[in-house]
Amino acid sequence: MKKNYVSNSQDSVRMFKSSFLESLSKVHWTVPLFIFIPVIGFCIYKSFESAIGILTFIELFALGLFVWTLVEYIMHRFVFHYAPADKPWAQRIHFIFHGVHHDYPSDAMRLVLPPSVSIPLAALFYFLFNAILPVNDIWGFFPGFILGYLFYDITHYAIHHFNFKGNVWKKIKQHHMLHHYQDPDKGYGVSSPLWDKVFGSDFVKK
Repeated sequence: MKKNYVSNSQDSVRMFKSSFLESLSKVHWTVPLFIFIPVIGFCIYKSFESAIGILTFIELFALGLFVWTLVEYIMHRFVFHYAPADKPWAQRIHFIFHGVHHDYPSDAMRLVLPPSVSIPLAALFYFLFNAILPVNDIWGFFPGFILGYLFYDITHYAIHHFNFKGNVWKKIKQHHMLHHYQDPDKGYGVSSPLWDKVFGSDFVKK
């Protein structure tokens, strides 16, 4: 994705003529917490109800967190940054889903996924993993996966609006700022640079 324009204004561009559709494209950063923390709680309850065992739960939970980091990388690199120049409809979809964030990275209302996107995606991943995993393992795996998503969303908001003190958080912020202001074709990991290192899309940091 080539960068032609970046605004550091707190405001953003209007994307839809319809006020209803426009409202669906904006969300306060706390909204994912209200939606998905109860989902995590329900899954944990179901894991105890189905008696999968505490050790198995911890292993599945950790696996869910780990799998999320890979899903985050793949979606950011191959879905959000997919914008073929010869297809105007694809350019439009790209702008709606991600291009607007690169043009207006300081817009606080477009830094976490809106429920109109996050809920269908969560449902899709739930049914996918439930079909793959052994019976009842979803109740340990899925809350870890969703916690990984929440960490990604809240971290993304914090990167753009908070000044970090700790070295780890400073490095995470630097990694994402380089993605915005140096090369949008590198640095696809937001909550972690792990997969950028694995797949060779990391920056040469000095």
